[in-house]
Amino acid sequence: MRDLERTLRAELRGEVDFGAAARALVTMDASNYRRVPVGVVAPRDADDVAAALHVCAEAGVPVVPRGGGTSIAGQATGTGVVLDLTRHMNGLLSVDPAARTAVVQPGLVLDRLRDAVRPYGLTFGPDPSTHARCTLGGMIGNNACGAHSVAWGTTADNVTELAVTTYAGRAHRIGTGWAGAPDGLRELVGAHLGLLRTGLPPRFSRRISGYGGLDALLPERGVRLAQAFCGSEGTLGVVTEAVVRLVELPPAPALAVLGYADESAAADAAAGLLPYRPLTVEGMAEDLLGTAGGGLGRARGVDGAGGAGRASAPAALPRGRAWLFVEMPDEGAARAVVRGADALDALVVTDPAGQRALWRIREDAAGTATRTPDGRMAWPGWEDCAVPPARLGAYLREFRALLAAHGLRGTPYGHFGEGCVHVRIDFDLASAAGVARFRTFSEELADLVVAHGGSLSGEHGDGQARAELLPKMYGADVVRLFGAYKDVWDPAGGMNPGMLVRPARLDENLRFAVLPATPFAGEVARCVGVAKCRTAAPPGGTGASGAPGGSGVMCPSYRVTGEEQHSTRGRARLLHEMLAGEVVTGGWRSEEVAEALDLCLGCKGCLSDCPVGVDMASYKSEFLHHHWAGRIRPLAHYTLGGLPAWLRLIARLRAAGAVNAAARLLPVPGLARERALPELAKRPFTRDASAVTGRAGAAAPSGPADTAGGGPAGAAGGPPGAAREGAAAVTLWPDTFTEYLAPEVGHAALRVLRAAGLDVSVPRGGGRVCCGLTYLSTGRLDRARKVLRRTLDTLGEVPGPVTVLEPSCAAALRADLPALLPGDPRAARLAAGVRTVAETLEEYAPDWLPPRLDRPVAGQTHCHQHAVLGDAADRRLRERAGLVGEPVGGCCGLAGNFGFEPGHHEVSVACAEEQLLPSLRAAPAGALVQADGFSCRTQIAQLGGVRARHLVELLADGLAGGPAARAAEGAPDTQP
Repeated sequence: MRDLERTLRAELRGEVDFGAAARALVTMDASNYRRVPVGVVAPRDADDVAAALHVCAEAGVPVVPRGGGTSIAGQATGTGVVLDLTRHMNGLLSVDPAARTAVVQPGLVLDRLRDAVRPYGLTFGPDPSTHARCTLGGMIGNNACGAHSVAWGTTADNVTELAVTTYAGRAHRIGTGWAGAPDGLRELVGAHLGLLRTGLPPRFSRRISGYGGLDALLPERGVRLAQAFCGSEGTLGVVTEAVVRLVELPPAPALAVLGYADESAAADAAAGLLPYRPLTVEGMAEDLLGTAGGGLGRARGVDGAGGAGRASAPAALPRGRAWLFVEMPDEGAARAVVRGADALDALVVTDPAGQRALWRIREDAAGTATRTPDGRMAWPGWEDCAVPPARLGAYLREFRALLAAHGLRGTPYGHFGEGCVHVRIDFDLASAAGVARFRTFSEELADLVVAHGGSLSGEHGDGQARAELLPKMYGADVVRLFGAYKDVWDPAGGMNPGMLVRPARLDENLRFAVLPATPFAGEVARCVGVAKCRTAAPPGGTGASGAPGGSGVMCPSYRVTGEEQHSTRGRARLLHEMLAGEVVTGGWRSEEVAEALDLCLGCKGCLSDCPVGVDMASYKSEFLHHHWAGRIRPLAHYTLGGLPAWLRLIARLRAAGAVNAAARLLPVPGLARERALPELAKRPFTRDASAVTGRAGAAAPSGPADTAGGGPAGAAGGPPGAAREGAAAVTLWPDTFTEYLAPEVGHAALRVLRAAGLDVSVPRGGGRVCCGLTYLSTGRLDRARKVLRRTLDTLGEVPGPVTVLEPSCAAALRADLPALLPGDPRAARLAAGVRTVAETLEEYAPDWLPPRLDRPVAGQTHCHQHAVLGDAADRRLRERAGLVGEPVGGCCGLAGNFGFEPGHHEVSVACAEEQLLPSLRAAPAGALVQADGFSCRTQIAQLGGVRARHLVELLADGLAGGPAARAAEGAPDTQP
C-alpha cells in the first residue's frame, strides 16, 4: 500500500491520503455497513480520475467512487481506494436555458444546481430528501428519484450524456446510440434481445433494482446508453461529467393535504390521484409524525416548549391518522384534487412558508424515522422497496403483518404515488440472534415485494443490503446477464466489487459488529450518516421549541472549513472507528479524534438540527474526559475551564479592578493573543441584588448580601420583590456570567420580573451556585459532577421555577445536569424547573403586558437556546413588546471558551461572518441589537463594534423610568 500511495501521489495533482483519519471518515455511508478502504483520493479532474483508475488497476486494488456518502445500502463504502469526487470535481460547467440542459461534474451538490438554474425558472426534476448534500454523481449512480419523480421521472430519465472512465483508465462518452460503448456491449445485447424483452419484471416507474435499466438498450427504446448506465452504483466506471435535462419550475405550486382514516386508506387512494397529473403524491401516517422529534406537534402548531402556542402556517394537519401531500402546479389544480379525493378532511396550503414547514417534516424522516415511537433505534436495510401504485395498499397491510410476525417495529412513509415505501426497522444488528432475524425477515420481505410485482429498490439502489436477493426478483438468467453486462464494462472486476453482481451477503460487514457494548458506543452509533450536517448553509432547524422555519445551527465549523472531519457525521465516524480500534488505533488517546473535535464549538446545534439528535458537544466532553485522564491538560482547560473558581476568588479578594488593568497590559497564559478579555464587573450581581429586589418604594437593606458563604437558598438580602398577593415564587439563577461579568443583566431581570408582579428571590452564595458549564466544555466531568452536587446542596429545595438568564447555563442545567447525576432526584427536579425569562413570564405572569418598544431588532438566537431550550416563548414576548425582526441562526463563533483558545480565532471569526455580522451590518438604522448569551454579546462587541443587550435589558429600559420610557416622554436619555 505504501508503493500504491507513492505512485498515486506522483501521478495525480489531487490529494492522496492513506492516513487513519481519512480512511476512518469513509468506512461508512448512511447504511448499516462498514468497509475499510486502504486510502482516499480526491482527483482534481477527469485526467486525475483516469490516472487513479489506471494505477489502481495495475496494482489490482479496487476503486469505489463516492459523492456525499448518503447511500443507504453500503455502495458508497469500499475496501480499496475511495475516490472523493466532492472536493474538486464539484462544478456546474454550463447552463443552456433555451435547451434546458446543464453540464455538471459528479461532485456537484444538487441544491447548487437547483439554485443556479432557478433564475431561469428551471430545476432538476429528481429531488431526494438529501438534496442539500447529495451529489449529481451519486444520484446517477443510484438512479435517485425523490418526491417529484411522479411528474419528472428518475435521474435516468433526466440524463442525456455521460462522460465515463473505466477501471483501466479508458474514457467513454455515451448518450443515445452505440457511440462510446465498450467493446462487446452491442454484441451482448444482440445476443439477449429476447431475455431483455420478456425476462425482466413488468416495467413501472420505480423498478430501480440491479441493472434494471438494461432494457433501455433495446433498439425499440432507442439504445439509450446513458440511461442504462444510471443506477450502476459505481460498479461499471466513474462518471466525470454529465449533461442533464432541466424542467420548468411551477411559479406558484400549491399543496393539497388530504387526511385519511389510516395508512391503508391513504395508500389505496394514492393511485387514483395520478390522473390529476400531480407533481408529488407523498404519504405518511401518524406513527411517523410521532417519532419526528415532536413532528406531530410541529405540524399541528404546538411549539413543544410551552405547550400549544403560536401556530405556524398551516396551523394544523387535516383530521385523520394518515395523510397524502399532493403538490399541484397551482392553487386551482390543488383544489380540484381536494374536490375529487375521497378524503376525511383536506386543506390547501399556498403559503410557501407553510409548505416548507410541512415538507421539512417529510425530508427529515430519513433521520427521524430512526427512532420508533417508544424510543428504540431503527435502521435502514429496507428503506425504499416499491410496488406498482395500485398494489400499495395491499402490500402495506401485508408488510405490517410481516413486521408483527417477527416482533419488529417500523414506520413506513414515502412516495405513495409511485408505490415506493421508505421504512427503518428496529433490527437488533448487534447480536447473532438479531442478525439472523434480520436475514430471515429480509428474505421473506423480498418474497413479499416480488409477489406484488415490485422492486427490491425503488430509488436508492441495492448495494450490499439487497443485491444478494436479486435472483428472487429477476431470476437466474437475468442475474447472469447482469454479470455479463458488468464484465463488458469492468472485465477486471475492480469497480466497487461486492455490489449488485457477485455481491457480499446482506449480513456481512455490519457496522455494529466492531463496537463494544457500552452506552457511549450506542450513542455514537446513532449517527446514521444522513449528513444533514454537511450543508453549505445551516439546515432549516426547528430547534427545541419545534417552531419550523427558523435557521439552524449545525455544523458551523464544517461550513467554515468544508472538511468532512469537522462535520457532525465526520466526528461521529472517527469516534466509531476509535471505539472499533481497527483504523484509529489510539483509543481515547487518539490524536485523529482530538484534532477533529478541536474545532467542535460545542454549539449543540446537532442535538436539534440532526434528525437523529446526535449530541456531539456531549461526546466531545466524554472524549476529553478520557483523553486527558491522568495527564497535564492544556492550560486553557485550567484558565477557562476553571473560570467560575477564578472569578469567585477574584471577587473575594475584591481584585476586579487590578485584574482588568493587568489583562489590558499582559497576555493571559494559555489564551488566544488575538482576543481582549472581557472586563470583570466591579461588584458581583448578588452583592448588589438586594438593592433591586426590595419591595417597590422600600429602602434598600443597609448591607450587601454575603456572597462568599454557602448558606441555603433565599433572598439575597431584603424582602422579596413587589409581588401581588398569591404570586408565584421565582428563583433567579445567578450564573457565573451574570454574577461576575454582566450584573446589569441580572438587575434588569429583577426589574422586569418584579414589574410582572412575581415574588423573586436570588440564591445566596454567588459562585457556589454553578451549572458546571465550563467544566463540561473542557471535559472535566468529575469536576463538573462535584460542582453540581455542591450546587444542589447549596440550593436546597427551590420553590417554583428557576429563571436562568444565560442560555448556555440554562441548557446545562436542563439537559446535562440530570445526565451527569442520574441517581440524584434533586437534579431531575432542578432541571424540570429551569425556565428562560420569557417562559417564566408566559407561564407565571400570563396577564402581564410588557412595555411597547416598537423598534426593529437584530441579533442571534443563542445556539444552546435553539438546541435545548427553544425560543418560541421569546419570539412571542418580542412580538408583544413590538420588537420587529427575526434573529438569525448559526453560531456567533465565540462559543464560551472556544474563541479564546489558541488556534481557534480564525474559525471563530469566520463563524461570526457567516450570518451574525452580516445581519448586523444590514440592520435598519436605529435597530436594537439583542443577544442573550454573554459570548454572543462579547463577539458582537469585539468584531462588530456594537453593544448587544439581553432581552431583559431591552424590556427593563421600557419600564417606567427607563431610557425608552423617558424617550417616549420627550426626556433626554442620559444612560450611555
